[in-house]
Amino acid sequence: MTALIAQFRFYEELNDFLPVEKRKKINRYTFSQGQTVKDAIEAQGVPHTEIDLILANSVSVGFDYRLQPDDRISVYPVFESFDISPVSRVREKPLRTPRFVLDVHLGKLVRHLRLLGLDAVYRNDLTDAEIIEIAVSDKRIILTRDLGILKNKSVTHGYWVRSTDALQQAREVIARFDLARHVAPFTRCLECNGLIQEPNQSIIRSSLPARVAKSYDRFYQCADCGRLYWRGSHYKKLTERLTALGVHS
Repeated sequence: MTALIAQFRFYEELNDFLPVEKRKKINRYTFSQGQTVKDAIEAQGVPHTEIDLILANSVSVGFDYRLQPDDRISVYPVFESFDISPVSRVREKPLRTPRFVLDVHLGKLVRHLRLLGLDAVYRNDLTDAEIIEIAVSDKRIILTRDLGILKNKSVTHGYWVRSTDALQQAREVIARFDLARHVAPFTRCLECNGLIQEPNQSIIRSSLPARVAKSYDRFYQCADCGRLYWRGSHYKKLTERLTALGVHS
């Protein structure tokens, strides 16, 4: 039986998922009759959530396109600088408000996102199935270091975080999702993701140690867990972290 062969070319950062010898070049791919382009792409290591456009013989196709012998498949990542929605047949509509759920490997990143005021759900005991359920039910974007979760067919919005450094991870996510206009520093609890509010100052002061109550003018409280915040020595460190992220409080 004659082998069924298609040619694939992955562009830009999609090459991060390929073996070095297959990057930035046309590669031959052997497929079985009826295989979809989505299955073929993910079989080569690239999760579907990273893709914005697929061309089969220069024509835009969807993930359900079935490969044909001698197809020339070009696969493109998310386009940051212009809108290709009239052309693309694979990209889900962007979520109106970017909200995230993070996997167990991103515990340091979640504090950076919350510091920026971004809605980020995280627990260090969440399973992949629970993360997917949260993402689907709450319309959240999955941030992960685990490629497998992004290949689940139920996942529509997700991103594989490349860096292993938390500060660089935050920069990466800000750039990838164009989050600059959504940033609102010091509006979310770093511990539980709840919104920070300014409570009745006299009531709060009465519950604090006298030294703390005397030393600071304003206090803030998480509406969910009740954690208190004030502009102590830690505040300077957090503002320095914001500056490192290119954000001013």
